[in-house]
Amino acid sequence: MSKQRTWPRHVAWSVLGLGLLGLLAWALLPSPVPVNAARVTVGPFTDSVIEEGRTRLRDTWNVSAPIAGYLQRVTLEVGDSVEEGQTLFRLEPSPAPALDVRTRQQAEDNLQAAQARLQAAQANLDTARADQRFAEAEYERYRQLHLRNLISTAELEQRQNQRDRLRALASSAASGVEVARFEVESARALLAVASGQRSEADQPLLQVRAPVSGLVLSRHRCCEGSVSAGDPILELGSLDDLEIQVDLLSMDAVRLRPGMSVNITGWGGEPLKGKVRRIAPSGFTRTSALGVDEQRVPVSVDFSRQLDLATLGLGSGFRVDAEFLIWTADEVLQIPTSALFRHQGGWTVFVIEESRASRRTVELGRRQGLVSQVLAGLDQGELVIIHPGDRVAEGVKVVVDE
Repeated sequence: MSKQRTWPRHVAWSVLGLGLLGLLAWALLPSPVPVNAARVTVGPFTDSVIEEGRTRLRDTWNVSAPIAGYLQRVTLEVGDSVEEGQTLFRLEPSPAPALDVRTRQQAEDNLQAAQARLQAAQANLDTARADQRFAEAEYERYRQLHLRNLISTAELEQRQNQRDRLRALASSAASGVEVARFEVESARALLAVASGQRSEADQPLLQVRAPVSGLVLSRHRCCEGSVSAGDPILELGSLDDLEIQVDLLSMDAVRLRPGMSVNITGWGGEPLKGKVRRIAPSGFTRTSALGVDEQRVPVSVDFSRQLDLATLGLGSGFRVDAEFLIWTADEVLQIPTSALFRHQGGWTVFVIEESRASRRTVELGRRQGLVSQVLAGLDQGELVIIHPGDRVAEGVKVVVDE
């Protein structure tokens, strides 16, 4: 019968101590840092500028009242089509102001005085014509006597002079009658205006016609009433002149050139195509929603092809999103912009090599929002860390979160 072999007590304690030291060393080892990663890919790349814009009409026509007068009701409404030469609205003479009691009494007195002057002028005319007839007859008798040498030539000339003088007096008296008659008519017209109402008789009308064919964009006056010369009445325009104005930051506007392609979205329908027509040579200052002064430059965009804008529903003053395509390519090496950070004055990324973070400097090309073009420093398929935190450093072991 064999005896069971037993270990010495000090050996058992030694083995137990080594095990505990191993567990402690394993517990103190640094654990891998969890990170998010993305692949370096090759694909289409677009360098563009996106900004909100507004549609507008390149040319509009403001039709105003050419003279002061009384505007008849404007029947045209916003959106109505008009043809060149079509009557837009009509003007008639302004109504005379109403007369108060005192002014009316003065007008009645003026009318009576004018009528009295007319009667006096008529009486003067009758007297002058009677004297003229008598002088004509006297001259004719003296002329017959002169032919028979019964009177001298001086007496005949005296009668002729008297005849001519009375003729002139009769003509002057006739003019006085005409003047008095006009005064009566003027006084009667002034007295006829008692309440300021327009006369029911036909008034001469001024018809203002459309300078061009198009649509009524706005109506400043609709109801009848007095207007002054130059008062705006209607605004006309044609949807064929529709364009887009985008106020870009000056740092983006300098990258544009006339003729560049523009994608038009965000207006409520399918994307449309456009092109840059004009970049304004001067900018302006606009305060942003955050209270920052920004230098903006107006950029005009034309639609690339003729569109039936009325069918599409687009009009003046509509909001759109304009994407200016500065540069595009089909095969571009690119990484997420969130993987980049600055190190010693250059752009750097962390590349995962054998489960460890390796710092690498890269050369960048164009940057567009969430992605950036890589010119050198990375190869397709490599894994880069995005949003590296403070725990990520050179040589640190990492694990990619799924």
